[in-house]
Amino acid sequence: MNQSHDFRVNATPDDEHVFCPDRRSFLAVLAATSAGLLLGTPTFAEAASTGSSLQRKVVDLVKGMRRQGLIQPNEKTSWSVYDFTARQKLVSINEGIPRQAASMIKPFVAQAYFFEMERSRGRLGYSDDVRRTMERMIQRSNNPATNRIIDLVSERQSRRGPADVEAVLKQRAPGVFKETRIVEKIPETGRTYRNLASAHDYSRFLFSVWNNRMPNSQEQRRLMGLPSGNRLSGGVAGLPEAARVYNKTGSTAMLCGDMGIIEIPDRRGRMHAYTMIGVIERPSRTTEYSRWISGRGNAIRRVSNLVYLEMKDRYRLV
Repeated sequence: MNQSHDFRVNATPDDEHVFCPDRRSFLAVLAATSAGLLLGTPTFAEAASTGSSLQRKVVDLVKGMRRQGLIQPNEKTSWSVYDFTARQKLVSINEGIPRQAASMIKPFVAQAYFFEMERSRGRLGYSDDVRRTMERMIQRSNNPATNRIIDLVSERQSRRGPADVEAVLKQRAPGVFKETRIVEKIPETGRTYRNLASAHDYSRFLFSVWNNRMPNSQEQRRLMGLPSGNRLSGGVAGLPEAARVYNKTGSTAMLCGDMGIIEIPDRRGRMHAYTMIGVIERPSRTTEYSRWISGRGNAIRRVSNLVYLEMKDRYRLV
């Protein structure tokens, strides 16, 4: 599977990035250093990796939100934007670092089932019951529905539950799900903290689904496009009603995120699509869940609005 759209940045979980910058990237790193970026803000290496003006704007916006207390010093973030029209990665900030996935893992679970459907050559079907279970999992973020799909995948493997889902993904698309770890089902309380994925994984997945490089890509897009709450356009004043969003949110007392594709027409009616991925992670559970998740959701909305305004200028979007 072609992954040429993504930049290759090696990263360790401690934000210590190993990279070999060219002269332009090296100068960008020096500029970032002189600007006084501190630990917890977007990493120098990835902030310099694309050299895009949008990337600099996102870095500045995140720094500003940290100064305002909208993102705390101990909270880590990842951001990613890919422009399908230009075939260019515009933002890559802490993209390769695995973070808690929460419910953003659910489209991956669906994809594992679609892989098994393809492998079965007709023996595993997509019944109305399975389709409705998928819809509950993605649209309503229903946890028992998610666990049911995990079981259906595992029944055709070694009955190890979540580990079988990860194994299917790694076997069928190892270049996409590189940092993905699926080790637990999702309890009814929703307190799932051990499943992991990186913004880069989400980016590669969305790229593949949008370009029909995954089995049942059309159905995956339909599921992710069903009306539901999101932090990419919902509550974002600048985005037009004409925007179509294909996404999945993730919310726990330690994680606020959203990953998806936004598609908007230009003034001539031509459609332009881009990915928008934002993840904010805490080191411990918040004791004020509603307040925290609302505030971090608004931080993601501010970045999404910034990205939209950039794309609007670039393509004369409505």
